[in-house]
Amino acid sequence: MDMFLYVDIDSGLHRLDSRTKLILMFLSFTVAVMFFNILILGCLLILVTSYGASGRILGNLKRIKVVIFMITLFSLAIWSIARPSDSKVFIFSLEGLFYGIMIALKTNTMIISGMIFLSTTKIEEIAEGLVKLKVPYRGAFAFATAIRLVPMIVATSYTIIQAQKSRGLDLDSGNILQKTRKYLPLMIPTFISVIRSTNIFSMALESKGFGYSKNRTNYLNHILDSRDYFMLLLGVLILAAAIVIKTYPGLYDNFVLQFSWSEFSAGYPNWSI
Repeated sequence: MDMFLYVDIDSGLHRLDSRTKLILMFLSFTVAVMFFNILILGCLLILVTSYGASGRILGNLKRIKVVIFMITLFSLAIWSIARPSDSKVFIFSLEGLFYGIMIALKTNTMIISGMIFLSTTKIEEIAEGLVKLKVPYRGAFAFATAIRLVPMIVATSYTIIQAQKSRGLDLDSGNILQKTRKYLPLMIPTFISVIRSTNIFSMALESKGFGYSKNRTNYLNHILDSRDYFMLLLGVLILAAAIVIKTYPGLYDNFVLQFSWSEFSAGYPNWSI
């Protein structure tokens, strides 16, 4: 069972420098956080999805489809109830429903953007890119190691669960509480395996003199080319346009459809809360 997210495909998106993809990911985060507008957030989600489609890795999103669905469902349910409103049907409000849609768009856009980055960038390239962005090597190595260890921990727990099932342990019957009670004891061998692997990993680093010298060489030596500069320029222009729209209320009011419950109830649909 492959727990790693990287998809080994030769595409233009894969050939981009890791620094370019990292900066583009954070730019998408910034734009998503800036706005509470269904139209803008919807366009951003389409843009991010098109960006991922260029690398032919959108099929990898099926691995987090449950996460995306649950975030959307909980966002719609919680905000439609918790959002203050003068017009409610039972305990739900249409204004809260629209607000929940915006929160779901924000969150899912950032999740999909991060998924695209991890699906098109090797862990070694992430560490190299962080170092070239002047992040201390220890910090870059720790971040890359964390990304590598999380799938390994999940794979270890999956292996232990399958091993216990093969020995006759019934983990599928019963209600949620009973299933949880059955899974809890399996956390002990998982933690022991993780601690053992971490100890071996730390000894391997010490035996190779990790941190002995600040002057390090790297087998990978990617450089920014014309494609990287073009994508960075495009990302900066999109961010600049977003800042202009956000900064000048006149532009925001004139060129962006907005939604408010009072206008909607009066017959003037408007798409921002």
